[in-house]
Amino acid sequence: MATQPVGVTHEPRWRRLPIVWHLFHSTGLQRGMLVAGLLISAVFVIVALFAPQIAPYGFSQLSDADGSFPRQAAPSDEFVWGTTVGGYDVFSRVVWGTQTALLTVVLAVIASIFLGVALGLVSGYLGGWLDRVLVMVADAVYAFPSLLLAIVVSIIISGGQSSFWGGIIAAAISITVVFVPQYFRVVRAETVRLKAEPFVESARVLGAPTSRILGKHVLRNATRSLPLIVTLNASEAILTLAGLGFLGFGINPTKAAEWGYDLNRAVADVASGIWWTGVFPGVAIVLLVMGVTLVGESLNDLADPRLRIRRAPRRAAAATETKGVE
Repeated sequence: MATQPVGVTHEPRWRRLPIVWHLFHSTGLQRGMLVAGLLISAVFVIVALFAPQIAPYGFSQLSDADGSFPRQAAPSDEFVWGTTVGGYDVFSRVVWGTQTALLTVVLAVIASIFLGVALGLVSGYLGGWLDRVLVMVADAVYAFPSLLLAIVVSIIISGGQSSFWGGIIAAAISITVVFVPQYFRVVRAETVRLKAEPFVESARVLGAPTSRILGKHVLRNATRSLPLIVTLNASEAILTLAGLGFLGFGINPTKAAEWGYDLNRAVADVASGIWWTGVFPGVAIVLLVMGVTLVGESLNDLADPRLRIRRAPRRAAAATETKGVE
């Protein structure tokens, strides 16, 4: 029976997952940032999942058994965060808006990863005229202002107004078009480097098909940095969605709650001293973006080999001191 070499330990598979691995191998400020970001993000995920139970009213509800809701009512026991100029409950709109934001971001990120990784692998490995065309298109899209590009795509898809799922899909596709070039460029650069490595050359000499080489040998090594890009792009996707809603190219307000639209409607309230219609949706955007950004920045710091090298001697010294005390 094979024995494990002395001094070599193998971590359980679940501890090698991206976020879990970084959590266990982080220290000090990096761990604090990562934990804070995960907690903030988890709160928003929970709110989105249980929005029907948390929100006292529907996102487009204007009345109940007692009659119509007052317009621009200040925060009170009945309306904890007040009401908007249209008579909507601010707290309910913010809660339902969490669901809209997370659904849109998840769809956009998944579609961006799928398209960007697939195109990057094919372009980097095959090369030739296809590579030149894809690189030219990706560079052109990447150089275009992201919000303006998202507005154009949103108008083409839905005309700026649509149903709940239609609006979410339109916004997700708009954001996907913006993010695909980023994943494409990263994966393509790694694929170009990896296809010259000995293990890829060996697989090619042994007659392995291209699909097997890309799927088994190149894909795993070319996508190691994607968790960092995903977290950073997720925060940008939230801002892009809010920008679309603020400019009036988002989801129809009677079909779903959207923070950007609510901020747009609250602009006129500021001059009248009505602060609650804009503060709470704005704080929700800031907190969600901050939570996702903290996770991304922590992962980016922990991916720096120099930081791991600094921490390694400290852990070794601590382990030596512990053994000495024993």
